[in-house]
Amino acid sequence: MKQVQNDSQSICLIEVKCTKYLNFFVKSLGIGALTEGELMLVLDGKAVSDSVRESLIPRIQGFFTNRGRAPHLTVVVVGDDKASHVYVRNKKIACEKIGMESTIHALPLTSTQKQLTQLLEKLNADDSVDAILVQFPLPAHLSSDEVLKTVSPEKDADGLTFSSLGYFYAGKPIVSPCTPAGVMTILKHYDLAIAGLNAVVVGRSNIVGKPMANLLTDANATVTLCHSRTKNLSDITRAADLVVVAAGKPLLLGREDFKQGAIVIDVGMHGSGLGGKLCGDVRFDELEGWAKAATPVPGGVGPMTITTLLQNTCLLAEKRAGLQPS
Repeated sequence: MKQVQNDSQSICLIEVKCTKYLNFFVKSLGIGALTEGELMLVLDGKAVSDSVRESLIPRIQGFFTNRGRAPHLTVVVVGDDKASHVYVRNKKIACEKIGMESTIHALPLTSTQKQLTQLLEKLNADDSVDAILVQFPLPAHLSSDEVLKTVSPEKDADGLTFSSLGYFYAGKPIVSPCTPAGVMTILKHYDLAIAGLNAVVVGRSNIVGKPMANLLTDANATVTLCHSRTKNLSDITRAADLVVVAAGKPLLLGREDFKQGAIVIDVGMHGSGLGGKLCGDVRFDELEGWAKAATPVPGGVGPMTITTLLQNTCLLAEKRAGLQPS
């Protein structure tokens, strides 16, 4: 009896040590932590982004061989908002790193709607420009609706003009909106099957929420779209297999708002987390040992948004050159 007890203690000690070292190994790989026997997969958007950008390089080289130039993204920014200029500069750097051309048109804060429209019409007609992006938000005196009416859908890098969204919701997208398409790329990269899942999207913006719901529906998920007027939000998210959170509210949802084994995608990005650190709409640290998979902030959906912009630029260039079906 004593021997059996000693053997049992030895086995338990071995199990504890194995679990400890496995946790360390898993964390070192950036996959996630092992907690109470549950492995949460951390969806590394940076790794996915790097892979996608690498895959674009041969296409860019092929375009250059065919056309004698690289795909060309033009970005328009109005005013002196520091954050907007940082975003624009980062997009230019991202383009140049993989061999694409990028031009920035920085207009002064005093620019009129007519001046902005004239520039966009000029870029629409410029055959050397393959894709156009207008950095939002615009100064208060300018209309984003006028911009979304003016940019040609054949050059709409964001996929957000009224014409582009019409094609998108009709199931004939020229390109798809960047952030929702980036989410779908992450899910596909990790072989997370969507068909048949009950999915919830929290947030109904035209930039993320609505197109996200549409892409998930097209992937054969059953989708519920929630928003600020939704009653008993937690009851709805707890019933979902997949939750995409794009509410724009820091640390809004946590462990108690999701069922065990759910896939959680956090689209939020805020500078007001604990200790002033970047955070999302989800309390990510609470999901260890509970969620099946989740995106961190930073390093989750964010990197894929710019990468999808690069994909869209390359695709628009290829379509204009007749290298892809229009």
